[in-house]
Amino acid sequence: MQFEKLATMFDRLESTSSRLEMTDILAEFFKTVEPGELRQIIYLSVGRLHPEFYPQELGMADKLVLRAISSVSGRSQKDVDELWIKLGDPGEVAEQLVVKKKQMTLFSEPLTFKSVVEGLTSIETSVGKDSQDKKMKLLARMMHDAGPVEARYICRIVTGRMRVGAGAMTIMDALAIAFATKEERPDIERAFNITCDMGLVAETVASGGMAAVRKIGVTVGSPVKVMLAERLRSLPDIMDRMEGKCAFEYKYDGMRVQAHIRKGPGGFVKLYSRRLEDLTSNFPDIAEALSRQLKGKEAIIEGECVAFDPATGNLLPFQNVTHRRKKHGMAQAVADVPVKIFMFDLLYHDGVDYTLRPYSMRRAKLEMSFEEHRGLEPDKVGYTTRAIISSEEDAQTFFDQAVAAKCEGIMAKSLEDVSVYRAGSRGFLWIKYKKDYTQALVDTFDLAVVGAFYGMGKRAGMYGALLMAAYDPDTGKFGTACKLGTGFDDAFLAALPGMLDKYKSEKKPSSVEAEMVPDVWFVPGVVLEVTAADISISPIHTIAYGTVKEDSGLGLRFPRFTGRVRDDKTPEQATTAAEVLEFYQLQEERDGESPSEGGSEE
Repeated sequence: MQFEKLATMFDRLESTSSRLEMTDILAEFFKTVEPGELRQIIYLSVGRLHPEFYPQELGMADKLVLRAISSVSGRSQKDVDELWIKLGDPGEVAEQLVVKKKQMTLFSEPLTFKSVVEGLTSIETSVGKDSQDKKMKLLARMMHDAGPVEARYICRIVTGRMRVGAGAMTIMDALAIAFATKEERPDIERAFNITCDMGLVAETVASGGMAAVRKIGVTVGSPVKVMLAERLRSLPDIMDRMEGKCAFEYKYDGMRVQAHIRKGPGGFVKLYSRRLEDLTSNFPDIAEALSRQLKGKEAIIEGECVAFDPATGNLLPFQNVTHRRKKHGMAQAVADVPVKIFMFDLLYHDGVDYTLRPYSMRRAKLEMSFEEHRGLEPDKVGYTTRAIISSEEDAQTFFDQAVAAKCEGIMAKSLEDVSVYRAGSRGFLWIKYKKDYTQALVDTFDLAVVGAFYGMGKRAGMYGALLMAAYDPDTGKFGTACKLGTGFDDAFLAALPGMLDKYKSEKKPSSVEAEMVPDVWFVPGVVLEVTAADISISPIHTIAYGTVKEDSGLGLRFPRFTGRVRDDKTPEQATTAAEVLEFYQLQEERDGESPSEGGSEE
């Protein structure tokens, strides 16, 4: 296959904001390529050569890409840099300069898809003293043979800035149209949710059909999308929903991890965040303890890593465990910030997929799968505190004990036979209840940054406020929820440009629905935790648009940044449109008022 064919398809995707049209474009294209090519195409569509949980990234810096463009176009570095400042996108710079270069070049050959993948692989694996020059020359070699549109996407792939707008849900819809049926779409989604590898699923369905997809199973080393909880406004509501009996567990104020453990020759331990980030190097003590204490050969468990005071045994707030997120000086961080993992679920053990087993069976197997701690040092591995609750009085007592133990609240979990582990799904098999729910608004919000407004006064010369959005899985779009301008300290404001620069977009991203127009647009990438006074019907925000009132969305009033960057979550794992609507409805039920309207946010 010629790479031009793929670049043309990417261009078609980028030119539309319609999810249905994107789905049709992808489905039509998927039918025309080989299964092995399809796997790599899926990865390249998000600027990678591997699934998201692989640590390797192409990640070429803009300056290096601009050097390659200067080399192949014959234009001075100054001219290339000036065009980049004007356009803001190395891909568009390459596209414009390659047009003129192609008019003068007689010795280029058409780029094949295979040669591009090989070139990108060489760039990714280049290490050592001269690696930067080698990467630049490899990129220049590909651009020498590239057409304008091909050059645009090659540069975007190597910088990790592919912005074609087709998310996971759209790709799964297209795979179902191309190789299966609408009714079989849930099987495709389950395969993705238990592997986090869309390329594998695409290649499997294209080569072996749905029978092969249904054989895909949980595997140690491939993270499983986490199961999520719903929320209710009171403990009596929880007990009623659980039909009078359920398990309660402490909800710890830590960092959720999924541990993949394999012992013996070739063994390993991998700790993954909800964002599929490899955190093993941040918690080497936890990894070692899990491997040492596991009974059996391999397992996948979930737990919460929580910092504690070794002198008193008291649990410490979330901010303490974030000190383990350093890239350097980990030995000192391990000594300074003792951490314990409180395990709460088991997904796999020695060849058995426990995601299809009820919660009670998973928990019982979990508690049988690890040796007791032996040694003088503090125990690093334990289980969440748990009790079977069958009355509202017991529920309140357990909740009070959780709060007294410095926990966020409790998790209520169904004991019914249907309580399987629903990877990547949110539902009432798990219900969370936090101490915050007794306050004015029932929870914090994890929102994606999609825009920024330049500051004035003391904030002149920096970003003064941010446009924040929540995700709607039904549309694959991000709808705006508030303009956020409070809660920032000077250090955070100074760090914002560096944090957001890689997501900057010259126009509104196709994945964003917005009426407000910021000074700078961003592709959703950075997630911040936000609190607010309440939620109101908003004529200027687009999340949950039309659900409460025609021609209006919902907006957070008086939003405030809590200080917590949710780098453990992808934008798609952040607060959803359905959750914002749910918060609004709970608020109205609590207040006993008719729906309120307003647009004031700060």
